[in-house]
Amino acid sequence: MAAQITLRELAGSYAIARLGAADPIPAWADGDGFVSISRTEDELSIACREERVPSDIKQDGGWTCYKFQGPFAFGETGIVLSVIRPLSENGIGIFVVSTFDGDHLLVKTTDKPKARELLQAAGHTLL
Repeated sequence: MAAQITLRELAGSYAIARLGAADPIPAWADGDGFVSISRTEDELSIACREERVPSDIKQDGGWTCYKFQGPFAFGETGIVLSVIRPLSENGIGIFVVSTFDGDHLLVKTTDKPKARELLQAAGHTLL
């Protein structure tokens, strides 16, 4: 049986920005709302409130962010899959970020009504 998760919609519109791998973490990245900063050998990726990302930065905006109401144990399986499966199977693009205590799901705001419908039909609760 798939896990039934409660997801809480966070306020604001989110963007996912891409900077160069060697770029320093910019001051605009930090602030209210959810923030995720990841660095790889290829890029520095930042998810944060859209209004903070300067217009000259490569970005994809217009995302709505949901927080999985946890925490969930590291060994607990199927948490993220139970949420992304109904979206993926119905052509809804997603961006997922996991933290120590939980997970965050971002969906394009234009897809939000369909995503909510699919998640509720799968047994999840949206706050």
